[in-house]
Amino acid sequence: MKRSSITLLSFGIAFILGSCHKTTIPYTQDGNWITRSQLNGPARSEAVAFTIGDAAYLGTGWDGLNKRYADFWQYNVDNDTWSQIASMPDSAARSSAVGFGVNAKGYVGTGYDGFNYLKDFWEYDQASNEWSRKSDFPNSPRYEAVGFGIGNFGYLGTGFDGSNALKDFFKYDPATDTWSDVGFSGNKRYSAVTFQYNNKAYLVTGINSGTTVNDFWVFDPSASSGNWTELRHITNYSSDNYDDGYTNIARSNASAFVITGTQTGDKGYISTGENGGLYTFTWEYDFATDLWKEKTPFEGPATTGAVGFNVKNRGFIATGRSGAGQAAQSDFLREFHPDEVVNPNDN
Repeated sequence: MKRSSITLLSFGIAFILGSCHKTTIPYTQDGNWITRSQLNGPARSEAVAFTIGDAAYLGTGWDGLNKRYADFWQYNVDNDTWSQIASMPDSAARSSAVGFGVNAKGYVGTGYDGFNYLKDFWEYDQASNEWSRKSDFPNSPRYEAVGFGIGNFGYLGTGFDGSNALKDFFKYDPATDTWSDVGFSGNKRYSAVTFQYNNKAYLVTGINSGTTVNDFWVFDPSASSGNWTELRHITNYSSDNYDDGYTNIARSNASAFVITGTQTGDKGYISTGENGGLYTFTWEYDFATDLWKEKTPFEGPATTGAVGFNVKNRGFIATGRSGAGQAAQSDFLREFHPDEVVNPNDN
C-alpha cells in the first residue's frame, strides 16, 4: 500500500484531533467507500440480490414494521441507475430469503412472509421479464439461509426453521427442476454469507444458539472426494500470531462480495452485520494465502441486514437497517474501492 507524506501528515493530525473529525474511521487502514445512486424503491432490510451478466438485481425485503416486499430492481453499473423490473407475485413477498443467479436466470427462495417460514422457489427469466414458480426447496421451510450459483447449478442451505439452526445443503438443477442433497461439513448456522470466486463458493460467519460461529469453508463442486474443505477460523483460534488481530470478523447478518483485478489481486470482502451491536468493520480475504486483513470500515452508519453483490469486477453494499423501525431502513448503495485512501467527502 502506497502512502504519500501528505497522507501521513493527515494521519498525524487526525490522531491528535480525532475527536473533531466527522468520522471515527481509522486512517491506518485502506480502502474507500463511495456513495452511489439510491435504490428507487422503498427503503428496506433483509432483501436479496443476484447478478445476471453485467447487471445486478435487488428485491424483496422488510420495511422494519409489518410489510414484506415482492418488488425487484435492476442496477446498471455503467450509468449508476436503478430501473424496476417485474415484481414477484404479491403472494411471494418475503424477507430474509436467498437469491442467486445461474446462467441467464435469477432464483429466489425460502424466507419469511411475516407469518410463515417459506420453502417455495422462484425463477426470474431476464429475456421475458417474468417470474415462474419452480419445485419447492426439498427440506424444511426456513429463513436466513444462504445460496450461490456455480456453473449450471444453484446451491441452497443452512438457515433457521423457527426452532433450530440448520446445516443441510442442496443442489438445484434448472434443466430438470430438481434438487439433490450435497450436505455441509460445517457447523449449524443461520445469517451467514457466501461469496464466489474461481468456480468455488466460500461460506463464513453466522450464528447458532445466540453465539457467532467461527468456522470457514470453501465448496468446490469439481472436487473428486468431498465438496467442502475447511479453511482457517475467523477468530484468534490458533497458537500462531497470524490471527491475533481477528477480533471482529465473526458476526451475523453481514454482507459480502468479491472484487477482482485490483492492484493487490483478487479478494473477498465482508462488511456490516452484527455481533452484540451493529457493525461497520470491513475485512478483506486473500484467496491465495487464506488470511484476512482489516480494511476501512463501512462509511455509512453501522448496519445489519444489508446485501452485498459484485458486478463487472466491482463490489457493492445496498439497503440494510441501522436500528429499529421504518425510519432506520436504508435505500443507500455504496461501492468499495479497496486500493484507494479513504475519502469522507464522497459519502
